[in-house]
Order: sequence, then structure tokens, then C-alpha cells
Amino acid sequence: MVRPARPEDVAALDGLVRRLALDEREPDAVEASPDDLRRALFGQDAVAGCLVAEVGGEVVGMALWWTTYSTWRGRPGVWLEDLVVRPYERGRGHGRALLEALALECSRRGGARLEWSVLDWNEPARGFYAALGASPLEDWTTWRLDRDALAALAGRAAGAPGATGT
Repeated sequence: MVRPARPEDVAALDGLVRRLALDEREPDAVEASPDDLRRALFGQDAVAGCLVAEVGGEVVGMALWWTTYSTWRGRPGVWLEDLVVRPYERGRGHGRALLEALALECSRRGGARLEWSVLDWNEPARGFYAALGASPLEDWTTWRLDRDALAALAGRAAGAPGATGT
């Protein structure tokens, strides 16, 4: 069964995030706490949504996402941040069910597209997504400002004449 995540799922979601970090070969990279997840998903200023796959009352998978916007299409979209299924439940259709439910949510919102990133070395994931009809954006590369670089750029803006601080 796929359903929207509920506040009581936060511990299971935290476990899935940590499982994903293991799968992506970065087991010590997770800094987010269960409280961070709770605020992001269920707080007054929630910034993300989450669907869960549940079997016998146990959360075995999740699709964590947020809304995007395409200026070219003039419509919203959905960015899938994390799709993860517990290893012992993989191959049973939970990932597909989560993506189908997320595609439906995107469509209900008038979404023009559903997008995500995949690690280049993750051939099983790439094959799974291709089988669903997804294709990589070969001409695009993801860029990131993080930690010190983000702080430095924000600091320059905050100190600039006429800067709004936003």
C-alpha cells in the first residue's frame, strides 16, 4: 500500500534516509535528525512531501519530494529527492508503486514534469528508471553551492549595498 507519510512515520523515514546513505556509499553523510524531517514534512512551513510504501503496518519504502516550477512551461513540477526501499522488499514493486503514486500527485498538481538525479555508477537504478520510460538529461549537469561556498556567496550578498538579505 502506498500512502502519504504521517508524523508517526518519522522514525521509519529517518531509518530509510540512513539506509540510502549506505546504498550510496556515504554512511556518515547524514546530518538530518528525525526532528529535521518532522519540520520539513509536517511543520508549519513544511517544504517537502513524502509517500510511503507500507507492508503489514511496516514502512518499507519512501519517495520524498518537493514542488518545482518550470518557467518555460509555466507549470509546476515535482523533484524526487529520495526513492528508497528496504533491501529485503526490493523487487516486489514498491519502487514502481511509489513512482506511480508520485506521478499521479504531480499530475493532480498540474505538473509538467517529474525529475530526479541518479548516480552515474548506479546501473540498477538507471535500468529501473529507463524501464519506466524515464530518460537522462544528457546535456545537463547538476551544480551545487554547499557549506563554505554557500556561506561565502551569501555573505557577499548580505554585505552588498542595497542587499535585501534574502
